[in-house]
Amino acid sequence: MRVLGIETSCDETGVALYDTECGLVADALHSQVAMHADYGGVVPELASRDHTRRLLPLIDQVLEQAAIGREQLDAIAYTAGPGLVGALMVGASTAHGMARALDIPVLGVHHMEGHLLAPMLEDEPPAFPFVALLVSGGHTQLVEVAGIGQYRLLGESVDDAAGEAFDKAAKMLDLDYPGGPRVAALAETGDPGRFQFPRPMTDRPGLDFSFSGLKTHTLTTIRQLESAGQLDAQARADVARAFEEAVADTLAIKCRRALKQTGLKRLVVAGGVSANVRLRARLEDATAKQGAKVYYPRGRFCTDNGAMIAYAGAQRLLAGERDVVGQMQAVPRWPMDQLSAPA
Repeated sequence: MRVLGIETSCDETGVALYDTECGLVADALHSQVAMHADYGGVVPELASRDHTRRLLPLIDQVLEQAAIGREQLDAIAYTAGPGLVGALMVGASTAHGMARALDIPVLGVHHMEGHLLAPMLEDEPPAFPFVALLVSGGHTQLVEVAGIGQYRLLGESVDDAAGEAFDKAAKMLDLDYPGGPRVAALAETGDPGRFQFPRPMTDRPGLDFSFSGLKTHTLTTIRQLESAGQLDAQARADVARAFEEAVADTLAIKCRRALKQTGLKRLVVAGGVSANVRLRARLEDATAKQGAKVYYPRGRFCTDNGAMIAYAGAQRLLAGERDVVGQMQAVPRWPMDQLSAPA
């Protein structure tokens, strides 16, 4: 089955072709980062308009790359949520329009299920069951995964997601959007011993996260340095390093707890923040101490992309799931534990 995957949940337009017999055939991605940078974050209306401009040319690019015509597609999968409703509608309407014209099945896919399954696109995919850390701009969750659609939420952020915390720390440090890569780059020249930031909610049992206190501590530290006339380039790098270390340690500590609690030996890490080098180092160390193994998607599939949607959609389409033609799905808020296993 050849499945075209469409991702338009936020600020990346992603398209991919996945073949259930031979794997990923082609993919293409357009990032809106440069467009939104002037505003310090994603502007929903601009995001929707850019998806509208980019989506059809990207579909043509992927089909040309795969050397097939639209009539050779067997099904279409698109991101139905969660995400920005206007952006979601661009992908949903395009997918349904194409599916109706081609008389093929179409299916709305859960965005975070796509991230969770992205490591399945690699040469050595993880076997079920495993613990998944989904860590992105909008989500920080620990999930026990018994199989596709068999998810048990173990813990999540009670306030900002880790990616949001990175973006806010970047603004405090006068760094451009997106914050995560900017903070990480600045932290490379930081002194790891100058500041010791808190590891929030690690001094109590449980698997939930909170980054609001860390954000406040970061702001307080910056203001104290400003008042003392000490907020120079090195101090900003030192703050960035302390912040990044605190987030990475916090996530690693919670992952170790989740593996111990479930007795599982496989950890999947996905979402935009999973590309952070320091986080990966902490998680490698944490899992090794427990005789466990950690799995990631390749770098370009850590952020939003069409390949993960094509793969996740293909698994459910193979089980016979599909939208009613003409009934598009666009669900801005959609808890992943509401999903069920394919029949």
